[in-house]
Amino acid sequence: MSENLVSATQRQLGATVEVGPIAFGCWRFTGASDADNARLVAGALDLGINLVDNADVYGLDWGGAGFGACEEALGRVFRLDPSLRDRIALATKGGIIPGVPYNSSAKYLIEACEHSLRRMSVEHVELYQVHRPDVFTHPDEVATAFSSLHDRGLVLMFGVSNYTPAQTRALLARAHVPLVSTQPEFSCAELTAMRDGTLDLCIETGITPLAWSPLAGGRVISGEGLNAALIAVLDEIAEREKVSRAAVAVAFVLAHPADVVAIVGTQDLQHLAEITMATSVHLTRADAYRIVEASDGVKLP
Repeated sequence: MSENLVSATQRQLGATVEVGPIAFGCWRFTGASDADNARLVAGALDLGINLVDNADVYGLDWGGAGFGACEEALGRVFRLDPSLRDRIALATKGGIIPGVPYNSSAKYLIEACEHSLRRMSVEHVELYQVHRPDVFTHPDEVATAFSSLHDRGLVLMFGVSNYTPAQTRALLARAHVPLVSTQPEFSCAELTAMRDGTLDLCIETGITPLAWSPLAGGRVISGEGLNAALIAVLDEIAEREKVSRAAVAVAFVLAHPADVVAIVGTQDLQHLAEITMATSVHLTRADAYRIVEASDGVKLP
């Protein structure tokens, strides 16, 4: 059989935490009852999805009640079923303030993380990430916040989100605690992370990339705004592999040698189960490059 680029193996966060290749994102964690939310989280765990990604700003859209709403919803789930917390590698993010819009000062990040822990009813998180870079804050400020949160036992490991490779390197040079993740947008419709050095830096440093919007914000499923050729290639592979188009799109993300984790945000357990079939998809090198060419709309040289 021809080679398969898709890696279904566990990913490593730092030296001690293993997570599955697919993560559950809480951006849309806004609509269901607490009991339904608990069943969704438990169902994701049963599918092998043990990394749960949240953020303090989640809840400002998708029908949420406002800033912090998705963290509060997850906190109610943990109070309803405390056993779920022990099965989860929990991540959240801070640093976005609507109207500012970014603040990565040490004082703000420390307070933001403390508020996040209270909202989620937890004593610590495995991973805390700066949600978007604050270019008017020196990396030493971020490093100070990380050290304080780590020394107090509130955060095990740290990462960044939407950082450029240069911004990530600057923080790596200053931080005194593990920097284990970066969270770029990456999908078959958004290839920047594999071309601007983001994923190359992950391979160089051992940082784990957590891809947000691996289904291009749902456009992979709807087909809206994507090249017709890309949809055709995804559907052809999906028919061959007997999986959904979404599963093929996620498989493409998992095929990159940086060992990407794909963060999916569906709130439907059946759809989540269909997406996890990505780990069974067989993608050849030719398949992967056909997807790239269809996404770009031009032939590779």
